[in-house]
Amino acid sequence: MTSLFEHKPTTVAPIELLNNFSDLDNREFLDEYNKTLEILKNKIGEPYYANSGYILYHADNDDILKKLSDNYFKVDLTVTSPPYNIGKEYEKNMDTEDYIAWCKTWIDLIYHVTNDNGSFWLNVGYLTIKGKGKAVPISYLLWDKTDFYLMQEIVWKYGAGVTAKKFFAPRNEKFLFYIKNQKDYIFNLDAVRDKNVKYPNQKKNGKLRCNPLGKNPTDVWDFPKVTSGKNRSSKERTSHPAQYPLSVIDRVIKVSSHKYNIVLDPFSGSGTTGIASHGNHRIYIGIEINKDYCDLSIERFENYLNEKAEKSNTLF
Repeated sequence: MTSLFEHKPTTVAPIELLNNFSDLDNREFLDEYNKTLEILKNKIGEPYYANSGYILYHADNDDILKKLSDNYFKVDLTVTSPPYNIGKEYEKNMDTEDYIAWCKTWIDLIYHVTNDNGSFWLNVGYLTIKGKGKAVPISYLLWDKTDFYLMQEIVWKYGAGVTAKKFFAPRNEKFLFYIKNQKDYIFNLDAVRDKNVKYPNQKKNGKLRCNPLGKNPTDVWDFPKVTSGKNRSSKERTSHPAQYPLSVIDRVIKVSSHKYNIVLDPFSGSGTTGIASHGNHRIYIGIEINKDYCDLSIERFENYLNEKAEKSNTLF
């Protein structure tokens, strides 16, 4: 019998992200991308890489975000996962107070570059606070350190993770879903409805009880983690040590942005947000301070483009 908690490996990319758009959509998308790229070049300089709606800057995110803010450039959605201050190879450990202050600095900059109807999705995990707690959710420390309005916390749960002997094995992370304007923000529920409805044809007073497109996915999301290791490594796995799955970010981008919108990730890492953006015809701006990760994400994006083209060719 298959366990409910058995690890299910991710694929290279969800099939939706490999689907091709119409020629008209592609032309309009590339037109918007080229306009955005020219504006960015004029305002903040040449990117490290730019191709097919994917724009990447090799820089400190504070520098780029300040330039964007000073030049009144706006984005529609930011999706990111910063270092958790837990000693990963790409981060320098800070005192908890310094870590919170650092996060507040770049979150404030994101607020200033976000359109009035835009959103900010922040993925965070846990850290240890000496003398206070073993696995303290970072969301507890950051949720109110911004002018954004916190709509809700999303719990992302998964089946694989670290083991433990004297506490329960962690199997979830948080997404803080922020908006800028409580009265006007993008929320495309129909684009992300869950089609797994137990009684889809159930009626009340002659009308379907459930939306024919599916049900609201709720605030607990069950997506496989991007895992590593022999015989269990996810197909979309790269060498980046903290990679989240495309399927999670695909849902975020669908629900909180429109076609041709601008999506920002100031901790671009392996480029997951960029691929999910491209697959939904959103323009991506990534910022990454580590050159190796820039090169890794570029290679990954170009491999994705090749796979998408191959899939298109098999249809004819």
